[in-house]
Amino acid sequence: MRLDNIKPKSGASKSKKRLGRGNASGHGTYSGRGCKGQGQRKSGNVRPGFEGGQTPLLMRMPKLKGFKNPNKVTYQVINVGALNVFENGDDVNVQTLAEKGLLSRKLPVKILGDGKLEKKLTVKVNKISASAKEKIKQAGGKAL
Repeated sequence: MRLDNIKPKSGASKSKKRLGRGNASGHGTYSGRGCKGQGQRKSGNVRPGFEGGQTPLLMRMPKLKGFKNPNKVTYQVINVGALNVFENGDDVNVQTLAEKGLLSRKLPVKILGDGKLEKKLTVKVNKISASAKEKIKQAGGKAL
């Protein structure tokens, strides 16, 4: 085997379309450009998105107002009242909340202060509101 006699497998490569070489070739007369008009001229190619002078779709779309913060963090919120499902002295974290079925999505967790806490718990999650922290401490627990 030598580099000068290597050929691709049969059917692996296609011969180039030869335009304007007579009608017998299948690409004669109009050479695949159709009849008359802008597309038949030698410089008749139009830019992408051009709609023949009609206002293009991109310009007909409404413009967006404001901006979207790419660094925004969305929290899954759980109220203090929902933590009563735990036993006294339990550690509350993302894993234990998921085991009890209090989490619906995989997002960072924030505890809010709605409801009444009657258990002494050690809470360690991503974020805790000030009112929730106060209620946890009043119940004799710790908010980390």
